[in-house]
Amino acid sequence: MTLAPETAGTTTGASLTSTLPGSLYTDPAVFRQEQQYIFESLWCCAVRAADLPRPGAFRTVQVGRESVLIVRNRRGGFGAYLNVCRHRGARLCTDASGEVRRNLQCPYHAWTYDLDGRLVAAPNLRRMPDVDRSERGLLPVRLREWLGYVWVCLADEPPSFEETVAGAVSERLGGAGAIERYGMAGLDLGRRITYDVRANWKLIVENFMECYHCATIHPELTDVLPEFADGFAAQYFVGHGAAFAAEAEGFTVDGSGGFARIAGIEESQDRRYYAITVRPQVFLNLVPDHVIVHRMFPLAADRTVVECDWLYAPEVIAAGADLTRSVELFHRVNAQDFAACERTQPAMDSRAYRAGGVLVPSEHHIGDFHRWVTRLLPGSPGVPEAQEHQGPQEPLETPETPDGPAPDGPAPAPAGPAAARPPGAGTSASP
Repeated sequence: MTLAPETAGTTTGASLTSTLPGSLYTDPAVFRQEQQYIFESLWCCAVRAADLPRPGAFRTVQVGRESVLIVRNRRGGFGAYLNVCRHRGARLCTDASGEVRRNLQCPYHAWTYDLDGRLVAAPNLRRMPDVDRSERGLLPVRLREWLGYVWVCLADEPPSFEETVAGAVSERLGGAGAIERYGMAGLDLGRRITYDVRANWKLIVENFMECYHCATIHPELTDVLPEFADGFAAQYFVGHGAAFAAEAEGFTVDGSGGFARIAGIEESQDRRYYAITVRPQVFLNLVPDHVIVHRMFPLAADRTVVECDWLYAPEVIAAGADLTRSVELFHRVNAQDFAACERTQPAMDSRAYRAGGVLVPSEHHIGDFHRWVTRLLPGSPGVPEAQEHQGPQEPLETPETPDGPAPDGPAPAPAGPAAARPPGAGTSASP
């Protein structure tokens, strides 16, 4: 698996390279292809395992064009199924979440399924001895549990989870053990905020991947992570984490102290922020005392729901600690970023953006994401490797990281700050 863009951190001979054309952010036909060939074909992070604490607890999520039902079974494990009754196609669970005592029952004709998806009852079913109940069960969806979350894949033959998901994280951090030190499965949910973003999902990914905008719209973030003010993206090089400002005591909105370091975090990971993009819809943000997880659920070409979790050590939550300053920092980053994406979305349909825009050198790695997207879409015009934009061309200097000159070798997977919507607008929060 190659995550490093060929143009990242290298001299391309052109300062400006081309983006995707505007129609790829607005065309419903393109969005439908993305749903089918990206979100319905790859592993997607669906729910946090702890959200389903008991047998019968369920949640439904939108994956591509499908509603997927995830339920805790009586053995303590999970099942994932298409949320469609096998009788006449009614939506089985109409609520986003809930809990059933014994079985799942369709509200239309009362076909009833156990927590393993088997058909167990239906009106007059005993009068139909030729019906094979085992063949009429809910259609299963492939499932994996990792980092305390349930991941699903709708493909008949899913890609390797180890290569496309765990491998992306390992390659970004420089080793398989780095993410495990945060003990994410053992952390507790401190806060969850859901953002309804009126923008295409790709704009949100692109925003997270670069920090060219950070000095302009993220004053609180750049106070804590000063290298971001220079447009440097924390995920640009393998294993690099952005250092906290010398005067910052913690990753909080005012730089005040946070909480004790998560047990297992090494000294080299202390006072560092790591950002990771797991394609197609997850952003991981790692700091010493908490972890922030974004999950994107694209609903239309111009609408994406983003669910953001703030995770803390269990003792922090049990003590009733005030999380306000800790949560507020990245909530503001989210709000600022999503607002920027929403300002950008209308222009995607403008004749001024018909051929697309441009990427400056610190954004060239976004071109790899663009090529990744277009390679997955049948009949897409694609983005040529290192396509140059017509305009002034000056040789690029080798970019320097805050720790010195850019190292030889590949740059890591895309990631970076987050994306956002104005505070209180189109968001919902839960403790």
